[in-house]
Amino acid sequence: MPNLKYFLKKTLFCAFLLLAGIISEGAVPGFDSHSDKAAQNMVWETKMRRRVEFLSDSLCEGRACGTRGGTEAAFEILRIFRKAGLLPFDGSYSQSFQTADNIRTGHNIIGMIPGSLKRPPKSYIIVGAHFDNLGTLDGHLYPGADSNASGTAALCSIADMFSSMKVLGKVYDSSVIFVAFDANCLSKAGSEELFRRINSGLLKDPVNGQTIRPGNIRMMINIDQIGSSLSPLASGRPDYLIMLDGGTVSENNKDWLSVCNRLYSTDLELSHTYYGSANFTKIFYRLSDQQVFVDHRIPSVLFTSGITMNNNKTYDSPRTLNYDVLRRRTILIFHWIERML
Repeated sequence: MPNLKYFLKKTLFCAFLLLAGIISEGAVPGFDSHSDKAAQNMVWETKMRRRVEFLSDSLCEGRACGTRGGTEAAFEILRIFRKAGLLPFDGSYSQSFQTADNIRTGHNIIGMIPGSLKRPPKSYIIVGAHFDNLGTLDGHLYPGADSNASGTAALCSIADMFSSMKVLGKVYDSSVIFVAFDANCLSKAGSEELFRRINSGLLKDPVNGQTIRPGNIRMMINIDQIGSSLSPLASGRPDYLIMLDGGTVSENNKDWLSVCNRLYSTDLELSHTYYGSANFTKIFYRLSDQQVFVDHRIPSVLFTSGITMNNNKTYDSPRTLNYDVLRRRTILIFHWIERML
């Protein structure tokens, strides 16, 4: 009986919001067709393809941490963050760190969209994606288009979208911290370094200088491998999205993903498990940069399109991605994050 009550409550919640959206766009809290269109106009297929192609190009040498190519990728992301008007931390978008072997220097690229200045927020949502990959091994380039140039392109596009909202005067109850992680391929050293800084009181709000503590982080959202349609869900549709949260996100907040999917006409097939397997869902949920936040009991979400046969292969190239679907996934994630703010 409790399961039936929950099902009915969830169904009524979604039906109400969808009906409100049909009757009047303004009836759904936070829905503004003008600003929403302005945000979506910041994202188009050609732009996302160009970003994926740059990160996958031989100039970036596969983006291995501590290499010239990895640094080229890091500074391209830095330029995108600066152009989007994100605020740097301690005057810099780059936070350097040494990997565990003390041989390589990694670079996390980080910037922030502040929340309300009249009511300064004391909470933050982190949106991240790792930009590093395997690099060039034995003379063979591993371009890493899906893993994870796709997630990085989505991250940069979401930053662009929030930047457009800022220009239009829209404010939120939480600030958004954008992080392009380095060294994911080296035991997720980049995300470990970011949390170390937060836990040590080394990350200061660029607006008011206050220390950002773990308790100030409302949620961590990670985007990893989101550009492919090569591992569809059971229906076989190419336009799908997987959201994993490990039970750390309330059901109402999860429901907003379906609501936004309908309201903003992204029309993706959604799944909250990793291809229906409870065991693989638990395993995959802990494989990327959200792990350190999960370990410290911070609500964490992973958006992905799943592992494909191209992963960690020399043919994980830009031509294998579905840019129409990548764009729609990015738009949906942006609107869901807005609801979380």
